[in-house]
Amino acid sequence: MDQIDRILSAAPFGLDSAARDWVRRTLADLDRAARVRQVFVHICFGTGPDVVERMTALAPAGITKFFGPDAGAELDTLDALRAEARIPYLVSADLEGSRMSLPFGAEVPNPLALAAVDDVQASATIARIMAEEARAAGINWSFTPVIDINALFRSPIVATRGLGSDPDRIRAHALAHIGALQAHGVAATVKHWPGEGHDDRDQHLVTTINPLSVGDWRATHGALYAAAIEAGVLSVMAGHIAFPAYVLAHEPDAGLEACRPASTSQLLNQRLLRGELGFNGLIVSDATPMAGLGAWAHRDAALPEVVASGCDIILFSDEPEADIARIEAALDDGRLTEARLEEALIRVLGLKAWLGLHRGGRAPADRSRLFDPKSAGLAQAVTARAPTLVKDVNGIMPLSPERHRRVLVYSTGIVTPLHGDGLPMILPGLLRAEGFDVTLHASEARQDQRDFDLVLFLMGEETLLTRGRIFLDWNRLAGGLFGAMQRHWHQVPTALISFGYPYYLYDAPRMPCVVNAYATMDTMQRAVIECLLGRAPFAGRNPVDPFCGLPDARF
Repeated sequence: MDQIDRILSAAPFGLDSAARDWVRRTLADLDRAARVRQVFVHICFGTGPDVVERMTALAPAGITKFFGPDAGAELDTLDALRAEARIPYLVSADLEGSRMSLPFGAEVPNPLALAAVDDVQASATIARIMAEEARAAGINWSFTPVIDINALFRSPIVATRGLGSDPDRIRAHALAHIGALQAHGVAATVKHWPGEGHDDRDQHLVTTINPLSVGDWRATHGALYAAAIEAGVLSVMAGHIAFPAYVLAHEPDAGLEACRPASTSQLLNQRLLRGELGFNGLIVSDATPMAGLGAWAHRDAALPEVVASGCDIILFSDEPEADIARIEAALDDGRLTEARLEEALIRVLGLKAWLGLHRGGRAPADRSRLFDPKSAGLAQAVTARAPTLVKDVNGIMPLSPERHRRVLVYSTGIVTPLHGDGLPMILPGLLRAEGFDVTLHASEARQDQRDFDLVLFLMGEETLLTRGRIFLDWNRLAGGLFGAMQRHWHQVPTALISFGYPYYLYDAPRMPCVVNAYATMDTMQRAVIECLLGRAPFAGRNPVDPFCGLPDARF
């Protein structure tokens, strides 16, 4: 049995002889230059012939498409890319729900909202909807689910992208997500190896650290990865995350090497993930332009180490030709071996064959299921179950225009990593349509909260990347020092509604009424208005500790 048969006949690939023969023939037909290009997945923005020409010239293993609002142009570009590809592309996306969904698909909840619903079948339904729409758009690989543990409430990198802080809940919903994606032809990825959520920093800005002992890790993160591997997950994303305890257990004098990110660590990828946990699928690095990698070492050294350490795919490049040259140089001087490159390519091509790309990977996508009203209705029904009433110590719920007609709203708008700052929310307009007189706070107007019947703080910070910390920015909300210090909730009914992070009680523990709704999309805002007015129950369950361990926050 040769290496192709040994790797690709085993789980999670389980390829038949015809698929393995396609891998064998394809690999034999690639010269070294083509092989090097097949360990890259490039980010792809924009539409039209120039985009197609650029990606075709780079000839990567795949692309991650970031979609604009013009569905026709985006899908036409993907069809053209597939048609021109010498080897069919992996087309990847972060199918994380809410604002990370396809802009022309159904609005679906993000992972934290699904954890609040806490219905495994509902999570499977949402994953199925995302998978069907992904395939209709030509996407075949998702960098989900996130199985990080949101153990440290100020961790900005997990938060709304994760499934909460309870490993058992994370496991149940993650396995439902994996099963539904892969049953509908989309390869799933668990991330971020070896586990995030105990460091309140962001891998986009710094190499983060998993500080657990080896025993505690095996009981938590290790158990989650083992469950995903047993369930047949096809890929694992190696994060720019260090795991010092494991390294020091094997190399007591490791020194700085104990803080090497997993994306470049042979110990974590080859010994722990492949050797001890028995993972035979594809390992993809996290995005390599992130500072979590760049802060560790010069790119000339770090990028070849990504592949040499066990990653089969290098994710993203700000300078593709230079990065291709870096891998070629490492092959020339022996830092990366031809044998290791070939092993990586076997898994890359094996994933393509598992997806059936060897049979029809260049054909146009079937767009017929891109937006299914029935699926949208199912997603909306799940979304309606997520809003969570964290506390209402003064009993202001339900709201009514008779008791709370004059409403003052503080908000910094919807903030997401790919949509800029301050997109407007629809909730103020929904309140107006129900008979409320809504005023948006403006610091120059010198509005006094005591002139109103209700004060609402509306937060829309979701899935933030490159945000160093999560906090309630009183100064920005109130427009300056003196407004930031005002607290009139002992006189005026006041509530905070978060369509994102669930942890604002840390900065406002005595806020008398808090609703967590986890996701910013319009369907969530419509669901919240129904709950606020008492027409629907607050059915969500806290997937994390929204009180942040504070003794006064519950009161």
